[in-house]
Parts: sequence; C-alpha cells; structure tokens
Amino acid sequence: MRLVRPLLYCLLPLFAGCQSLAGEDRVPTDGQIRLRGELSMRDGDLLLRPCDEQRRFVLVDAGDLGLAEDIRALQGGGKDPLFADLGGRFGSSDKSSVDGRFEATWLYRLELGGQGCKDPDFHRMILRAAGNEPFWSVGVGGKGLLLQRPGQPPLALPYLEEQLPGGSLNLTSEADGRRLELWVAPQRCVDSMSGAVRHLSAELRLDGQVQRGCAYFGGGREE
Repeated sequence: MRLVRPLLYCLLPLFAGCQSLAGEDRVPTDGQIRLRGELSMRDGDLLLRPCDEQRRFVLVDAGDLGLAEDIRALQGGGKDPLFADLGGRFGSSDKSSVDGRFEATWLYRLELGGQGCKDPDFHRMILRAAGNEPFWSVGVGGKGLLLQRPGQPPLALPYLEEQLPGGSLNLTSEADGRRLELWVAPQRCVDSMSGAVRHLSAELRLDGQVQRGCAYFGGGREE
C-alpha cells in the first residue's frame, strides 16, 4: 500500500503548470514503448504520427486489439483524425512514403477529439478516470487527487493506494467528513458518451453513491 501525503496546496496549479513533451514513453514491457499520436488513413494504410513529430508509421494491429473496428465506430464513416495511445514496437516497412511501422500490442486509449497530444497534464498524471450521467472526473497526481463535477468546486484530497491481485487498484480518501473510493481494473472500457476506448474500467464511490466510468494510466505512473 502506498501512502500519499496530505495536500499542502491546491492541485490545480500543479497540473496547469506542466509542459508538453514528446509522445514516446517507456512502458513496463519487454522492449516495448508507449507511443501517443494522431491516426489517419492514406492509400488504404492506417498511419500513426507521434506527438510533436512529422514522422509517420504504418500502424499494425499486432495484438489483435480490434483497432479497425474501434476506429470505424469512432469515425462513423468520417475521416477526422483520431488520437491513439498505444504500446508496442517499431519495425521496418518496405513503403518509401513512411518512416517504418509501429506494431501495436497494447491499447491505452483511442478517442476522437479531446486534448490528445496537447494534454499539458499527461506526464505528471498518474491516473485519470471519468464517467457520465452525471459527469465526474478524477485526476490522480503524486501529491493527491482532484475530483471535478459540474456546478461544484474542485475537491482536492490526499489518498491511500492499495494494489490488488490481477492489476486492480483501490484509492481511498477520507477528509472533512467525506469518504471517496476509486476502484480501477484492467478491463476494456468504452465511454458511454464519446465512444472513446480506455484500458481500465473505473468505479467511483462518494459518500455511499456509486458511479461508473473508464480510466487510463498517465505518464507519471510509477511502475
């Protein structure tokens, strides 16, 4: 179990002050990297352009992730570019018009719209979870978590983290008479409003009320 110290200041300035970095990050898998970027189609190939780069790679679904089906569902017949957050390996390609290929074996998230590569918080965020009806969002950083809901002020809290068998996590917080629990599990999850795909399911329990949603690890996750 990991203890996070109580907050001494609001998390909002911490998150807002982050700088955007390149889209390539190490992930805890043998010889693999985490790559974030923009997906587009050209001449029948699905191309991935990493964040803050001009290089383009042919995207190969090497892990039977169902990327083609997810992309069709999100684009709905349109051609708007998508944001992808994937784990995998680089490889060579015989196509002269690209810089190689990226063999994806893990899907962190796939979405249309959103901040994507421009997310200023990604590299300091440990975890982000969100749900709908009503909307809620929890951002977890190294110094605490931040709960946001429409019409209510952001709630910054310290938390305890417990790692559970099978890769699940339980985050708990009790402060000012409020009790919050956030449970996340390694399970494919589709956002009920946007259709975005996440690699974690989430359940928020606040003062006895249960709300469900999806989640993903940020770049600040300690492995």
